[in-house]
Amino acid sequence: MKIEETIEFIRTTVEFNPEIGIILGSGLGDFSKYIENKIIIVYKDIPEFPISTVAGHSGQLIFGELYGKKIVAMKGRVHYYEGLGIDKTVYPTKVMCELGIKKLIVTNASGGINRDFKPTDIMLIRDHINFTGKNPLIGKNEDDKGPRFLDMTYTYSKELREKAKSIAKKINLDIKEGVYIWFTGPCYETPAEIKMAEILGADAVGMSTVPEVIIARHRGVEVLGISCITNMAAGILNQPLNHEEVIEVSEKVKSIFSKYISEIIKVI
Repeated sequence: MKIEETIEFIRTTVEFNPEIGIILGSGLGDFSKYIENKIIIVYKDIPEFPISTVAGHSGQLIFGELYGKKIVAMKGRVHYYEGLGIDKTVYPTKVMCELGIKKLIVTNASGGINRDFKPTDIMLIRDHINFTGKNPLIGKNEDDKGPRFLDMTYTYSKELREKAKSIAKKINLDIKEGVYIWFTGPCYETPAEIKMAEILGADAVGMSTVPEVIIARHRGVEVLGISCITNMAAGILNQPLNHEEVIEVSEKVKSIFSKYISEIIKVI
């Protein structure tokens, strides 16, 4: 993949280096309306850039400003289960890092495993479990980008989480905190798999985020992870799961979620 070609194309339209990157999960793209002085580039127009095929992911790279900070937001992501391979899955994250971001806010819609959670809850990711066996760093290491053996002890920035908690308190938002587990999808997990994840210590489950976070940390970018609990995972409640429910719950929380993200950007 020729990332230089991608960067060159973007720089013909965007003249500044963004300092904060944001990945907007399923149904959470409403945040983009807060961005000022927007420059929108559609994924399909960007050389080498992968295109999301999932409902709720519109496929736009949005550059602009918020509270005087230069940002780039991905309105829609590519998931590993879409079949493009792990390299294409993390390609947009590599592009944002190459453009110069220092901090990454990664969001997702996820299923609640913790029985104290409920749909519409927002969870700060304290740590993750990669249950897929897939890792975007497998292969020849890019020594100029980061180390061969990446330490994952402080994957999710404690400093950014503390600031996010402070903002939540300020706007009277009951925020949760926990561990996110990544399964490849596209099947929702079985009740037995969720029971296993619960035993392993996971609080929420989803089909994204982890590979993007690995790439960002490899490149020395600080990460804040935020999950929107859109449904309870399989077997927690006696009901089937569907993607429509994910989008429906995302719609309910999009206003407070967008406000929360924008307030976080103000202080980081």
